[in-house]
Amino acid sequence: MTELKLPSLDYAALAPIMIMLGTALLGVLVEAFVPRRSRHVVQLTLALLAVLAALTMVVLNADDRLVTAGQSIAVDGPTLFLQGAILVLAAMALLLIGDRSVERGGAFVAQAAVTAESADDRKQAEGRNGLTEVYPLVTFAIGGMLIFVAANDLLTMFIALEVFSLPLYLLCALARRRRLLSQEAAMKYFLLGAYASAFFLFGVALIYGFTAGVPGRSAGVDFATVNAAVSESPASPVLLFAGMALLAIGLLFKAAAAPFHVWTPDVYQGAPTPVTGFMAACTKVAAFGALLRVFHVAFEGGGWDFTPVLGAVAVLTMLVGAVLAVTQTDIKRLLAYSSIANAGYLLVGVLAPSRDGLTGTMFYLVAYGFSVLAAFAVVTLVRDADGEATHLSRWAGLGQRSPFYAGLFTFILLAFAGIPLTSGFTSKFAVFGPAWESGHVWLVVAGVLTSMVLAFPYLRVVVMMWLSEPGESTPTVTVPGGLTSAALMVGVLATLALGVAPGPLLDLATGAAEFVR
Repeated sequence: MTELKLPSLDYAALAPIMIMLGTALLGVLVEAFVPRRSRHVVQLTLALLAVLAALTMVVLNADDRLVTAGQSIAVDGPTLFLQGAILVLAAMALLLIGDRSVERGGAFVAQAAVTAESADDRKQAEGRNGLTEVYPLVTFAIGGMLIFVAANDLLTMFIALEVFSLPLYLLCALARRRRLLSQEAAMKYFLLGAYASAFFLFGVALIYGFTAGVPGRSAGVDFATVNAAVSESPASPVLLFAGMALLAIGLLFKAAAAPFHVWTPDVYQGAPTPVTGFMAACTKVAAFGALLRVFHVAFEGGGWDFTPVLGAVAVLTMLVGAVLAVTQTDIKRLLAYSSIANAGYLLVGVLAPSRDGLTGTMFYLVAYGFSVLAAFAVVTLVRDADGEATHLSRWAGLGQRSPFYAGLFTFILLAFAGIPLTSGFTSKFAVFGPAWESGHVWLVVAGVLTSMVLAFPYLRVVVMMWLSEPGESTPTVTVPGGLTSAALMVGVLATLALGVAPGPLLDLATGAAEFVR
């Protein structure tokens, strides 16, 4: 009889993940046992404390370089850096999610089961307190993201993908206003996400079959086995290429890269704006963290095979994001296409086969996360009696109505455009430089040209805010509460600091830019 040997667990290394998932389960119990009037404060406090505790453990684990949990979780420099980034950005997103002063009752529907556009729906939109179930959903999603960037085998990565995706599908459907648009966005995201997950899982099966032919090794989907199979397996490379393609589809879908980007504008527009910010910042960090680990660790020996294909995807993504951003008339859809273009720039960093490329990509993810959360924080403030005024024509003359917040949004848009002394310029330089040195000149040229095109829609919004006269339809800017103000100020100051003095974060990313293999 074979003795069952349990895998060893390094609980300190796993602590950030365990804290977030444990808090999510505790949040479910809060929903069951804490009185309704107290749940919002309890849930928000619990979620923020969990993020702070998890971040503390990430800092304490800073020197760890190990593989644990049966070789399924790798705790190394990129893992800890990206986990820290996810937690910091998630804390900002939780501040936006928890604010109930910008809109009475918050951004979320008071009762999810109420029929959209009904009398009950209109009644709940007038100020009943929103659902507090969003907090366990958000903490589950954060926990899944922490696993996703640390996964050392493809099955663990797939499980983490589902753990953070399923809560996001639900969160997208919970907007207080424009319920039909929100529910449509969630349904599109869910259906396309299910297809992407199926592609990913089919890719895992093909990769498993490819590893079965390695002499002296048993088949597996852990990254060490896959890496050895790429260079040693006598099996047909067709299995490898097909498996890589299907895995890439699943990951590029989450990264919002073309042609797997079609969900992004609709979901960004329909989801509650705090959730949109959470996805734009944290989901992008998680998706690119997984892409970096898969292609820099598992498929490291196949760089000649996947670089041209992913390079073409990067160019297409930059082109689609930049060109279609020009045609947008809704600020949330404009930021969605901006996110797509930025996914293309990040892919340039992923394809730079050097430590500097990894450093630049991780820096870009953090810098973009701060900026995009600040942008969506401003979007939540521009509103009228019907809620957020997201049509661009409504923003005309906003600079005269509220010069302070128009000025902050102008600064953020200039950062997106890559103007010097902002984090956007430093970020692009951090990914384009290593790509140029690696010989990927065509990617850098495409990145620079599309950045010039993408600057137009940003500058058009700036001109509209400052050089147009406010009309009767120009909305007011709501005075933000403390939570939204804190998130906005952190985002703006980080955007400025990472443009003026990026050295400390770049040094931190450089020190973390080495995978455990």
